[in-house]
Amino acid sequence: MRAILVTIGSLGDLHPFIAIGHALRARGVDVVLAVPHDHVAKVRAAGLSAAAILPAFAEICAALGIDQSEAAHRVATQPGFVLDAVIMPALSASTAALDDLADDADVIVGSLFALAAGIVAEKRGLPLVAINLQPMALLSAYDPPDTRMLAQAPAGALGRGWNRIMLGAGRAAIRMRYNRQVNRVRRAHGLRSIAATPLFDPVPAQRAMLCCYSPLLATVQPDAPPGTEAIGFPLFDSEDGGPATLHPDLASFLDRGAPPIVFTLGSFMVHAPGDFYAQAAFAARAIGRRAVLLTGGGEGCRDDGDLLMIGYAPHSRLFRRAAAVVHHGGVGTTGQAMHAGIAQLVVPFFGDQFDNAARIVRLGLGLRIRPAAFRRQAAIDALTRLLDDPEIAARAATVAAAMARETPTNTAAARIIAFGERQSNA
Repeated sequence: MRAILVTIGSLGDLHPFIAIGHALRARGVDVVLAVPHDHVAKVRAAGLSAAAILPAFAEICAALGIDQSEAAHRVATQPGFVLDAVIMPALSASTAALDDLADDADVIVGSLFALAAGIVAEKRGLPLVAINLQPMALLSAYDPPDTRMLAQAPAGALGRGWNRIMLGAGRAAIRMRYNRQVNRVRRAHGLRSIAATPLFDPVPAQRAMLCCYSPLLATVQPDAPPGTEAIGFPLFDSEDGGPATLHPDLASFLDRGAPPIVFTLGSFMVHAPGDFYAQAAFAARAIGRRAVLLTGGGEGCRDDGDLLMIGYAPHSRLFRRAAAVVHHGGVGTTGQAMHAGIAQLVVPFFGDQFDNAARIVRLGLGLRIRPAAFRRQAAIDALTRLLDDPEIAARAATVAAAMARETPTNTAAARIIAFGERQSNA
């Protein structure tokens, strides 16, 4: 069996696909990951085949005439920037590149933002297994994204009806803005135009949707597409694709004192951190806590005694030795913190990060604070509340124990193989 796994985006998008790829390969499936050019080397170092269907992030920035810091700033402040400047302009070329990879494939597995996956699957008569990494992307009237325009946790038909109206209006706006471009590419590959909402509505080839987050974070609601299942977080954790190990200086820092607070902005917002790390260091020292700052840089490791700065560390190894984690709310970091069973302070910048932050608060796993408010006394107060709350610590431990029983990679592999077998036996 041959499976093509298609994803674009940051490490939070890539890592679940590597984890699923490993599970498929262990079951004898020939796996190829179709990814941006700057992820190819990491996928191959992780022992899987890879091919580029999109340029590297740096190449995209160069074509736009901006640096990576400015790109991250625009993503955080301009809601349509990723679609307008990255996904849609590359859709024709990425679809053609993916089509070239799909010879002899039995199944295509694609993230919601990898629009080429659905087009190529339909063109070649292959089943598409959609991968949803973001609870808010289901646009459920029962469990809507965290926004003031929607009724949160609607108890009755009136609230759900209002949510359907507002979510329908949002879908209509997206169709008006992007359907023409998507359908142009579809027609170029011999397919008819469709009225589905890009990113959010099932496409004709879709046979199932695997939500790669814990059902504890978001339960699948009655208005989800058929075949939708929340399977847990498929975890992969490595900087270069090799074994996940701690830098010797970081290991030494952890060994010699109390569990630190970890501060991180993931692999994307780290390009435009503002004064986040300066405020983090100030607040940690003000409350007498050791800290590890994951800065994303390649300058190595700097140990200041009570504070250590390092570009990257495997979250699965570091978080379980931390007192708490302060992060941006990316779903990958959120999942690792939930697995580690530690308190979270979420500082969301854009997109699904706000919704993930709201879910963490509702679950009793932590607190949230706006980036602009994460300063001086407000940051000190938020960290003090987080660390001094025994209910948060107890709830985090309980959720981690429950998540340990989830089997996301095994479940994903079983579902994907089942659809591939149906295709090969047809």
